[in-house]
Amino acid sequence: MRALLRHVTGGEQLLDQLECAQVRDMDDGAMGSLEFAGGGHRSLGSCIVEAEYLDRDGVTVSIALNSDTNGLLYELDMWKVDFAPLLEYPDFERVTIKT
Repeated sequence: MRALLRHVTGGEQLLDQLECAQVRDMDDGAMGSLEFAGGGHRSLGSCIVEAEYLDRDGVTVSIALNSDTNGLLYELDMWKVDFAPLLEYPDFERVTIKT
């Protein structure tokens, strides 16, 4: 997530949130998505950055780091295009940032 945020305008402010962030796995069929814990009712705001990489089996994994409506980190949404379980998280060198 740090590597993704370095490619975003204003990402430095969001990097500070990672220091004390609490996350939980999302019920997504083991595709690797994480939800950031936060107080009160929160809802999806906007996509901060999108990226993709090839999982160990050669299947594309799409990544979207999203904020909530208050601009705070909301979720790291990951999904394999074939909806299979994620085999491994990538090294950043294997990730392509989408512009």
